[in-house]
Formats: sequence, structure tokens, C-alpha cells
Amino acid sequence: MKIKINWGTAIVIVMAVFMVFILQYVYRASVYDKYEHHLVADDYYKDELNYQEQIDKEENANKLIENVKIIKSELGLNIVFPKEFEASKISGDIKFLRPSNVKLDFKEDIKLTDNTFFISNKDLVAGKYNISIDWRYNTKGYMYKTIYIF
Repeated sequence: MKIKINWGTAIVIVMAVFMVFILQYVYRASVYDKYEHHLVADDYYKDELNYQEQIDKEENANKLIENVKIIKSELGLNIVFPKEFEASKISGDIKFLRPSNVKLDFKEDIKLTDNTFFISNKDLVAGKYNISIDWRYNTKGYMYKTIYIF
């Protein structure tokens, strides 16, 4: 038995197959953890309100004679703060944000005895990190941002 399909029926079949094709992608993206999607920051609205403050802190850091330096060693990362500042008066935090996996993000509080802060290799997984160093000396805020690949 031969089946005859006219143009109208063929167009409806093609549209139905295409819709099933698209819907299976939507289903996979929303149900499977393998295709996890997340925002870069959970509180991005709040972060946006503080953006001018971040710009001011970055300008303060850029005006320094010597800015923060990140030096890689065999054991980990040494974050060197400017020598012109007394280490005990520096406070703040260092955020390591992994764009590809939010579960690898972490934050360290800055507590210095000298002008160097050390991050061990065991805390870092190979890949790309957005590093944000938000620090204060006395009452003035500074910020240093960079992208680092381990």
C-alpha cells in the first residue's frame, strides 16, 4: 500500500517534528543537572547598586605607586600588598570566582603579619578564576581585579 502525502500534511509533520526537537532541548536544559545554569552573582541587583563604590576603590588602587601583585609559586599564590602600607592595618577579603563552576568559588579574609598573603595550591583547582581583592587601609578602600588561569 502506497501512502500519499500532500503539501499541507508534509508541512504539519515537519513543524511537529521540529517542535518535538526544540522541546526536548528545553526539557533537558531545565531538568538535568548536567546542564546547570546559574547567574554569575546571586545578588547581582545589590552588586549593581555598589558599582560606583567599586569604581572608586579601583581608582584608589590605580593611583598607588605600587599596586597589589599576584605571584605564582610551586606551593600556591603569593598576593603581595604595597610595601608603603603597614601590614597589620590592612583588612578586607579576597574572592576567587570560577565562571565555569560556582561550587569552586571561595573567599578568604585578609589577615597579614607581613605584606604577603598566601593561598595554597590545595585550595585551587586548575582553570580560570576571576580574582577580586577588596581591601582597606585605615579608612580608605582599594580594589584590585584580575583574571588568573592556573
